[in-house]
Amino acid sequence: MGRLTEAVKHLLIINILFFVAAQLYGEQMYAWFSLWYPENPNFQWWQIVTHMFMHGSFMHILFNMYALYAFGTPLERIWGRNKFLFFYFSAGLGAALLHSCVNYFMFNDGLQALVDSGIDKNQILDIISGGQYSLAWENVIGADKVDSFLSAFNTPAVGASGAIYGVLVAFAFTYSEAELMLIFLPIPIKAKYFVPLLIVGDLFFGFTGTATGIAHFAHIGGALFGFLMMWYWKKNQFNNNRWN
Repeated sequence: MGRLTEAVKHLLIINILFFVAAQLYGEQMYAWFSLWYPENPNFQWWQIVTHMFMHGSFMHILFNMYALYAFGTPLERIWGRNKFLFFYFSAGLGAALLHSCVNYFMFNDGLQALVDSGIDKNQILDIISGGQYSLAWENVIGADKVDSFLSAFNTPAVGASGAIYGVLVAFAFTYSEAELMLIFLPIPIKAKYFVPLLIVGDLFFGFTGTATGIAHFAHIGGALFGFLMMWYWKKNQFNNNRWN
């Protein structure tokens, strides 16, 4: 991996500064800079970008920043700073897009079920905007659907993971024979198998609703946009060009 490249170094610094600030001004920082559901009163347009610099815990930022250093550094060396930054933020925005689309489906699925049962839509929105909900809703549409509905509205997305997944896909494209290992499975696996394995895991956990508290569809969105960019660049020989 060697010496830090310029873009990776500055991304690491910005992420660490945000994390330190969040420890000092936690509630306000998360309200301002995390990515909320668009109808949530906390939502602001800049959160589409700023959520990439927010992290929920020390281990969260540690793993993301290590991955950024380990996989982003060799990519920036061959691409150049500007091309790497374009790719990184594009993957992060793709992650936010898919995550928000899935939340939109989950939220509106629950909302429509409540409306169909005869509850006024504006009344529902007023209740959840105040940070509350009615236990009677569970009897109407079931506890699982209420949980998904409220989670989509009340749980903000944070972290660079979506952008990192795009970087992982790009690394697997570029260094497909490189051998990587999972901490809990210390067996060398080639990058071209390792990265798809991670994505399959996110698909499983995302669709089954297990391993909650992780934005699995943001990971998938970052990986998908990373794949599409790499496929397009390779097809058009664009991957051979540097942007310094």
